[in-house]
Amino acid sequence: MNITQAIEKGRLCLSESDSPVTDSRYMLCYVLACTISYLHTWPEKKLSEQQGTDYEALLFKRKKGMPVAYLIGQQSFWSLELDVNAKTLIPRPDTEILVAMALEKIQLGMIVADLGTGSGAIALALASEKKNVHFMAMDRSQAALKVAQANAKKHKITNITFWQGDWLSSIAKNTLDMIVSNPPYIASNDPHLKRGDLRFEPSIALVSGQDGLKDIRLIVKQARLVLKSKAWLLIEHGYEQANEVNMLFQQAGFEQVQCAKDYGDNERVTLGQQPLQ
Repeated sequence: MNITQAIEKGRLCLSESDSPVTDSRYMLCYVLACTISYLHTWPEKKLSEQQGTDYEALLFKRKKGMPVAYLIGQQSFWSLELDVNAKTLIPRPDTEILVAMALEKIQLGMIVADLGTGSGAIALALASEKKNVHFMAMDRSQAALKVAQANAKKHKITNITFWQGDWLSSIAKNTLDMIVSNPPYIASNDPHLKRGDLRFEPSIALVSGQDGLKDIRLIVKQARLVLKSKAWLLIEHGYEQANEVNMLFQQAGFEQVQCAKDYGDNERVTLGQQPLQ
């Protein structure tokens, strides 16, 4: 079986997937330890017997629904290739909007906290762009923090402090210049939890009470205490939650509340500024 035949086999095997060819190429690159461009350059290159066996095993697991990111242990985000596993949420392209919005407002000397860092995607993307700014990355899960710390070491990013905690409960008042977060925001009875990749991702990183806003409410409340004057809070949320999150920001007293849209033109990130104190 050569590369062309392997990709075609994957396309047929994963015909019910949303992206069978893309999935097949990523898994084939993992098996061959090569790049996508290599697949295009050497379409007639034959797989060894072991490579063929390994590739077919991945196809079988993917057909059962296992996310490609977990199968190959990696996911691209921003300019980084991040290690991921079943203890971390899979970073998604729409979260890059949160990074882009934060970068517009980060200035030299700021202290920025990333809440629920998971694989470290947001904090690492920001820290890689703002090397003279100090970042703090929090997660409840020690297992997730180990992945984030390993990713920081992998990319030689040293301007991040990692800590295990419960949102902002351990942060002193008036100490942060910015808070960014992609917290859990899915309702506990949401049917999407039983579909696609979400079935395999850690529920602690997905589910937030009956309406999906339990954690966002707490973060907004705590943020008013720990942010400095004129500091910023940026939170990712569900595409149907923008109005509710906007109201939470305004009720808490944040100013300049606005929402940014993701790549699918859905309202995805709400941000607001701490008033002058």
